[in-house]
Amino acid sequence: MSASDIGIDLGTRNSLVYSAGRGLILSEPSVVIYDKNTERIRAIGEEAKAMAGKLNSNMEMIRPIRQGTIADYVILEKMLKYFISKAMGRRAFIKPRITVCMPSGTTEIERKALEEATYQSGARVVFLAKGPIAAAIGCGLDISKPFGNMIVDIGGGSTDVAVLSIGGIVVQNTIKVAGDHFNHAIMNDIREKHSLFISEDMAEEIKVRIGTAIEEAKPRIMEIRGRNVNTGLPKTTTISSDEIREALKDTTGQIVDAIHGVLEKTPPELAADIVDRGIVLTGGGALLHGMDALVEEKTGVHTLTVQNAMTVLARGTGMYADVMAKLQG
Repeated sequence: MSASDIGIDLGTRNSLVYSAGRGLILSEPSVVIYDKNTERIRAIGEEAKAMAGKLNSNMEMIRPIRQGTIADYVILEKMLKYFISKAMGRRAFIKPRITVCMPSGTTEIERKALEEATYQSGARVVFLAKGPIAAAIGCGLDISKPFGNMIVDIGGGSTDVAVLSIGGIVVQNTIKVAGDHFNHAIMNDIREKHSLFISEDMAEEIKVRIGTAIEEAKPRIMEIRGRNVNTGLPKTTTISSDEIREALKDTTGQIVDAIHGVLEKTPPELAADIVDRGIVLTGGGALLHGMDALVEEKTGVHTLTVQNAMTVLARGTGMYADVMAKLQG
């Protein structure tokens, strides 16, 4: 691979760029601030995220990818150009070979539009990677062999569950439940039980600090601040990890059900491989405390969350073109 080749993981919450020569070189929010008066983009990525919550009535925050699908191709193209330019830096005069990890459920029409948007963003050659295959490559799994591997990628807007063999997907299911839904479940629960409005950033902090998918012997507690639903005034309260586990029970349960569903459709020979080799969890949502233990408990199959779960998809996307070329050899 050329050092200028890059892979882009377009995520609902964050977009990551991986360079063959430099590793992970960019991780920024998939957010754009649009000025309706001037019809121009004011900020992208980190700068746009910093402006959120401080916008005037003429400005709009846009997420071009929602629940794992592309919602706005025009804005997506501009965001892509920005990320590619920032990632390339002084190499910007070199047109790179770019692999983009397709959001799950992308149709053929959407594939062509995404490919065109990437070319318009400055690519010399464009490859489109399937998420589960890119995640497996990023994990270091040898997908060329006739063995069953199960990958569960829990992103921000969607969860991909797939069984792979000989470089391809045998069985797959995508559900629109993932890390962002954990946050919304926490926000709703705290509003209902504590009459407290909290921001999504606060919900994210709660999820990271005391969120759990399994019952804990010694529940953790956390003091949080928000706005009283009834009075509109600031309010402080204390919550526990037990409470958050209950709040997340429905969303974690839907992910487990999706894994069950794919296992039930998996051919017996590959299912036996998965029992031997285990289930691999990737993506930011996989970092929820006890998520792997919950999957293992409910399926009876050894489950592990990979190291650097949030970045393996980007890494695998960057390696995708060369790995697939060798497979097709």
